[in-house]
Amino acid sequence: MVDGVQALWQAYCEAAGEDPSSLGAVERFGDSAEMANELLGLVLAGTKTATAGLARDYAETGEPLPEPGGHWIAVDGHGVARCVLRTVEIRLGTLGTVDEDFARDEGEGDRSCAWWLDAHRQFFVRQYEHTERPLDEEQDEVVFERFQLVWPPGWARKP
Repeated sequence: MVDGVQALWQAYCEAAGEDPSSLGAVERFGDSAEMANELLGLVLAGTKTATAGLARDYAETGEPLPEPGGHWIAVDGHGVARCVLRTVEIRLGTLGTVDEDFARDEGEGDRSCAWWLDAHRQFFVRQYEHTERPLDEEQDEVVFERFQLVWPPGWARKP
């Protein structure tokens, strides 16, 4: 497991009365250590309360899509567990169905829909440019996920 996951998860479960066997994913934001640290900083500051990824990533790895109420752990760019997040909302749609509220909640760039679309289009193209199936903006489903920071207590936000 990644550094500190078990300890962080156990501490949260004991404090919140959660089932320790219910941990979902352990994830890093972005596609580089630098991006992971930057985006995690936005989460810890309370600016970033949403994220998006391609549904086919889940299908290709065999992982289930996140579900409201599920928990996951975000790690920093060095793979160290930093916080526990709870999924509060999931929506599937194509890249172009992002709305202003979601773009703002992602907390990146100038937080506009136009900035979000440009940045995510570049990210998803970069992610799949060397595969047999590049990004298809009209067909590929995006998982639009809103989350709440629930642990550690000093950073946790109330819903």
